[in-house]
Amino acid sequence: MTAAQARALFQQTAKPTKYRSRRTTLDGQTFDSKAEASRFASLSVMQRAGRISGLQTQRRFALVVNGHIIATYVADFSYFDEATKADVVEDVKSGATLTPVFRLKEKLMMALYGIEIQRIL
Repeated sequence: MTAAQARALFQQTAKPTKYRSRRTTLDGQTFDSKAEASRFASLSVMQRAGRISGLQTQRRFALVVNGHIIATYVADFSYFDEATKADVVEDVKSGATLTPVFRLKEKLMMALYGIEIQRIL
């Protein structure tokens, strides 16, 4: 089997992503979707302009209740908004990805940390 045949076979049998999104690489970072990569590009411009600072991707939050780790929420982006002087947590979503698990984690983030997740649709 040639390399071209092997690539063609792999492309035919590769498992599609859960929500049919396309992994996208931008500035050496890989994102789960084109929408997420696009939002990162926008936030990067905002950071260079001084409107936000401390931009992080894939920041983890432990969701702990009564000393028990219930789950971990992984934010797509977090940063400090210089205009409002507030920490911001964002999650890039399509309508189909507002799952019951996400909604529960969203409520836990508010209850435990007082953080309202900004949905970027």
